[in-house]
Amino acid sequence: MDGTDGVDRVHGLDGVGVGGARGSGTEVSAPARGNGQHVLVVVHDSAIAELLTTTLELADYRVTGARTGAQGMARLAEHRFDLVVMDVSVPDIEELGEGRRFRPADRPPVLFLAEYEKLSLLVPELGLGESDYVTVPFRISEVLTRAHVLLRGRSPVRQGPRYGDLVLDDDTCQARRGRRALDLTPAEYRLLRHLLVNAERVLSKEQICRHVWGETRAGNAIEKLVSRLRHKVDQEQPPLIHTRRGFGYRLGR
Repeated sequence: MDGTDGVDRVHGLDGVGVGGARGSGTEVSAPARGNGQHVLVVVHDSAIAELLTTTLELADYRVTGARTGAQGMARLAEHRFDLVVMDVSVPDIEELGEGRRFRPADRPPVLFLAEYEKLSLLVPELGLGESDYVTVPFRISEVLTRAHVLLRGRSPVRQGPRYGDLVLDDDTCQARRGRRALDLTPAEYRLLRHLLVNAERVLSKEQICRHVWGETRAGNAIEKLVSRLRHKVDQEQPPLIHTRRGFGYRLGR
């Protein structure tokens, strides 16, 4: 992607912001807006990535960025996205096709950014959902329009409580760390959620007991519960559940 030309056309936003027009005096309709959907922008060029991120956020999308295929793969493993906007010239784009098998409900649509002569590089084998493309250099209004069409009829992904790669889904009472699902009992889930929403704070055994069981129990009951939870959560690095001797427990790095 030619950074200078791409930036010029993107910044063109037709000159005066998300809904403006430049020069001709002709009225144009405002580009379609989002509804809080979560978009992954995989673009290597930092200037274009910043402009896309800013514009999408102004259009009411939530945006997470990645600069390479490997980074995009990591983001997709940690989060669920409503849409992926991807420059086909990012380094190691083939990484996005490895090690990830999407369930049908999890497949986000993808909007490719590609120079005309590179359209052959579009990669349906990524295993993502329906796709479309915009040729580079592009107008940001076209990106917003194509994104709106791909997202039409889709409800924004509901985000549960999270800390780093640890994610909870309160609808299903399930948790995962990175790609790994955690097999938690109801008490372990309540404890983990309580620690997560109070991340970086030390919680006493008494506080934990009241939240998990609604009553005070012997201290060793909490110790055993925390030990079981730690064994399930902290198989990856860094460990997230810590003991502050004499005070209690906290979740954090």
